[in-house]
Amino acid sequence: MILRRVWRSNCTRRPFSSFPYDRYPLDAPGCNVPRNIAERVGTNLHRQPQHPLGILQRQILEFWQPHGFDLYDQLSPIVSTTNNFDALRIPSDHVSRSPSDTYYLNADTVLRTHTSAHQHELLRAGHHRFLVSGDVYRRDEIDRSHYPIFHQMEGVKLFAPHEQNSIESELKESLEQLAEHLFGPDITKRWIDTYFPFTEPSFELEILFEGEWLEVLGCGVIHPEVLEKTGRGDEMGYAFGLGLERLAMVLFQIPDIRLFWTHDERFHRQFASGEIVQFEPYSKFPPCYKDISFWLESAFHVNDLNEIVRDVAGDLVERVWLMDDFVHPKTGKTSHCYRIAYRSMDRSLTNEEIDDLQEIVRNRVVDDLGVILR
Repeated sequence: MILRRVWRSNCTRRPFSSFPYDRYPLDAPGCNVPRNIAERVGTNLHRQPQHPLGILQRQILEFWQPHGFDLYDQLSPIVSTTNNFDALRIPSDHVSRSPSDTYYLNADTVLRTHTSAHQHELLRAGHHRFLVSGDVYRRDEIDRSHYPIFHQMEGVKLFAPHEQNSIESELKESLEQLAEHLFGPDITKRWIDTYFPFTEPSFELEILFEGEWLEVLGCGVIHPEVLEKTGRGDEMGYAFGLGLERLAMVLFQIPDIRLFWTHDERFHRQFASGEIVQFEPYSKFPPCYKDISFWLESAFHVNDLNEIVRDVAGDLVERVWLMDDFVHPKTGKTSHCYRIAYRSMDRSLTNEEIDDLQEIVRNRVVDDLGVILR
């Protein structure tokens, strides 16, 4: 793989996919990537200069670039399980490795679940300080703050032996300054001790925003075993990661994560200045609710249901949640009732349109999950 440093993009909002279907057929054994996800590969929202994610990436880059950080923001999201999990000390039985949580192309290849998946190859290539930005993929719940594709920015810096006593203090000081760069100099901040397999010690930075504590990023001192795997066991360093959507939803006041993917010009023209501005909602269409109830099979996972609903309805689905569960007193079987909220960001939906989608969902749930509808 050739790693290229890239600073700017002329990417447009046209639908585009760079997914290599010939190399990774979606119907191959072990592949759980639906076509609607594969079609988004290569969209690169984070590289569009008049998109909230692109604007935020530029703001973050403006902070780090004077410190000598190189940006890699065009690395392929198709990575090995070795780089995505093993190189980062993620245990073999960790839930993140499960096909219910991760998109597998085959047993050894996934759509990256975090930008940390490139840490190993960049460190092995000899880089000392760098940023990685890109789209990451996770099978997840459906609501206004979760989407199967989102964007992260990863930062890594290694230190010379005589500098290693200052790693933690420089890490925290730099990230506090980044938070002030994004949210203003008067913010209230706090550090929370946490755990990540690839850093030790590990921390989360939170800021007090509109009366509530908001997690801004996770970070820590790179675990020695991670560096040893790259052949750089005699060095030390730090790493941090930011979720771009999480920050952009706050900074731009964007209420629904699906809006980042809209093609509606009423959304995009609000950010033509390329600066952080508050989003002004242009329409609020009513939701349409539909319920689906079925008896569970032992292998059922709610993310399998979510994937079917997304595959059928795309961005017309706003939320899926459990309304009721029931255990039959005689058979001991469990039934779940899920409510699906359909709502378009751009237009009003008809009952007939939603009824058609719901019928497809019901049929797919039976065919794909083997459950019995109630």
